[in-house]
Amino acid sequence: MISIRLDGAASAAGTVACPVGAAEGDSPLGTPLAVLPAEIRAEVEAYLAATEHKGAPGTVQTLPRPLREPAKVLLVGVGAGDEAGWRAAGAALARAAAKEPALTVPVPADLSEAALRGLAEGLWLASYRFALTEEKAEAAPKLAEVVVALDARPEREAALAAARIVAGHTRFARDLTNTPSVVKTPEWFVRQVRERAGDGVTVTVREQAQLAAEGFGGILAVGGGSVNEPRLLELTWAPEGATRHVVLVGKGITYDTGGIDIKPTEAMQLMRKDMGGAAAVVGTLLAVAELKLPVKVTALAPLAENMVSGSSWRQGDVVTHYGGLTSEVRSTDAEGRVVLGDAMAYAVKNLSPDLLVDLATLTGASRIALGKKTAALFGADDELVAALSAAAADAGEQVWRLPLADEYAADVKSDLADLDNAAGNPGTITAALYLREFAGDRRDRWIHIDMSSPAWSAAPDAELAKGATGWGVRTLTRWLTTL
Repeated sequence: MISIRLDGAASAAGTVACPVGAAEGDSPLGTPLAVLPAEIRAEVEAYLAATEHKGAPGTVQTLPRPLREPAKVLLVGVGAGDEAGWRAAGAALARAAAKEPALTVPVPADLSEAALRGLAEGLWLASYRFALTEEKAEAAPKLAEVVVALDARPEREAALAAARIVAGHTRFARDLTNTPSVVKTPEWFVRQVRERAGDGVTVTVREQAQLAAEGFGGILAVGGGSVNEPRLLELTWAPEGATRHVVLVGKGITYDTGGIDIKPTEAMQLMRKDMGGAAAVVGTLLAVAELKLPVKVTALAPLAENMVSGSSWRQGDVVTHYGGLTSEVRSTDAEGRVVLGDAMAYAVKNLSPDLLVDLATLTGASRIALGKKTAALFGADDELVAALSAAAADAGEQVWRLPLADEYAADVKSDLADLDNAAGNPGTITAALYLREFAGDRRDRWIHIDMSSPAWSAAPDAELAKGATGWGVRTLTRWLTTL
């Protein structure tokens, strides 16, 4: 990760990034250029007057100054100067200055901690890269240090440290999701998390024999067609004095062929991302532990490969879940909700959560409804929905509430079993209604987030790199800081 440090005495040398605001009537430069000599300030103001730079968040224009210092000034838009605007600016600078060894960013002397956090997150997240082969030296980014020209007060250092923790674990979630499934078996996933878990995090793993003995029929059914056996990974952060317990459940299908109902080729291309929910809840718990938040959190990741073989589950099978509910298998490609059901039922029966949240790359229908960047959010409690939605907005991730429409509840029922695992359209809603059955007496304190589309970015976009986004780590961690 790029080194970011605060230094109120930083000089204007090398490459400098100057923030440009978009507020009407304000000076476009505000106070950041106070560290620059008067003639440079005049030069930059003249350059801005002659260009179309309006301060839109993430917009960058370059003023070259060969043979002079600073040798280059990057004029980057911060919009209204809120956290989102500074996050966009940080992301844009990570790309615009990728070939520079160092960058100095003069900022207003009264820059808020939220804005500083946004700037740092943008830099760290947009500079993320994942590759299995070594990058050619001439193509590799060189930006190693960013100096923010701001006095290093304790509250600012704390904001920077929090940003580093959340960005670091978001990058870890991206690594997990980007890794090809030939490597990323359930066992491998567990091993990566064990190696990263820090002080105060308890790690418990149920392997196939224990899953069978305890009745996790959903996880076993989905994983039964693979030579790579399923797992249930449980992480717990339980600080002394915590009065609330939040359980996070993340779908962990390390590869999804669709099973016997096999997917078409194009639909299988990105199925290594089908454990994005598990990566997000694991990343969140590790971030919470490193931040030492005063709330008890448990993360559950049911991990399985949905493969095709003579031992695969079939249409018409009846799966008995943990806790006794049964599901008729109408589609082996509706596997995520089946493993989530086991983990949710286990949480309700054994962990007594005050709040229960599941996160899953669950349905393609959510993309049809909400597009590529927005996750579908379901919940019965308006206050809880509002709190999570606000956290998502602050963190820079998008959610939109969809209804738990009871007129479709009957469709989730089965004549052969308790539930039908593929009740049909509207697919995102019927999937949520299916999962609600496993929330038991916590259904009014339960949130379901279908983040299938925003878990992946087809191209670099603001703070997102191409590939896995680590969606959910920022939202869930931000929300947990408010409890």
